[in-house]
Amino acid sequence: MKQLRLTSRLVALVVVVLVGAGACAFDPQSGGSGGGGAAPAGAAEQATGASDTSGPDQRGRPTPAAPTPKPTPKPSRKPTPKPTRTAPTPTPSTGTPTVAGCPQGQHQRAVETYLARLGGFGAVTVDGRQSAADCAAIKKFQKRYGIRPVEGRAGPTTLDVAQRLATTDPGRCKAGTGTTFCVDLTRQTVWAVRGGKVIMGPTVTRTGMSGYRTPAGTYTINYRNPKEWSDPYEVWLPYWQHFTQGMGFHETTTYLHDKSIGSHGCVNLLHADAVRMWELGKVGTRVVLIGRRPGT
Repeated sequence: MKQLRLTSRLVALVVVVLVGAGACAFDPQSGGSGGGGAAPAGAAEQATGASDTSGPDQRGRPTPAAPTPKPTPKPSRKPTPKPTRTAPTPTPSTGTPTVAGCPQGQHQRAVETYLARLGGFGAVTVDGRQSAADCAAIKKFQKRYGIRPVEGRAGPTTLDVAQRLATTDPGRCKAGTGTTFCVDLTRQTVWAVRGGKVIMGPTVTRTGMSGYRTPAGTYTINYRNPKEWSDPYEVWLPYWQHFTQGMGFHETTTYLHDKSIGSHGCVNLLHADAVRMWELGKVGTRVVLIGRRPGT
């Protein structure tokens, strides 16, 4: 009887040991369903994002949530005002604004001198200092002769144009009794005379560039067209008035004051001047060109 009890206890002990060993050895990734198996070490941590490797949106390993301490209120501090610095007033000098919105150029006095000689652009004080009146006169001059930008600054282009116009002598042109178009190739200016009187004052022009010199001489307008097409250069020539060898007066299609280029012999004009000369001219109008464009 004692032997039977001992045997029963030994069998029960073996059953308990075998069941425990089977549960610990189960691997849910071995091909089974895993429905009732134990999760491998670390599986629960990966599911909650608490694994050893941070996820793509994590900046570090999260720590268990802990009660958030309430911040201790800090005593308020009044901001210390920063010292205000006053910008120094610029000293007027060449190339700096001396009148609101109107800079002074490096040729202020010379431009004032030529504008005063030309007249018609407003009051100008020849003192080399920019003023509101000087600025207005220079802007008016720049607008009239197509100088860009129109800002009232006495720069190189403004000086060049003013000097050329102020030193042009209309009396050098040997005009006829009727209307004569006169061109000073040296100063690159053009004007019109009728009956010994200037009916269109000197204005700016640009003639043939190097290799395409506009020749001096006396000619006659022999063909006109309000809008001529240039076959060799494929460009329109507004207010075309031909006088010799495919050369004539016409409105320019480029910036007139770009001296790096020129025409192919024609006399380029600003729009307003081309229109005015079209109104004054006709077939038979005399054309006199004197001098020679520098560099041609």
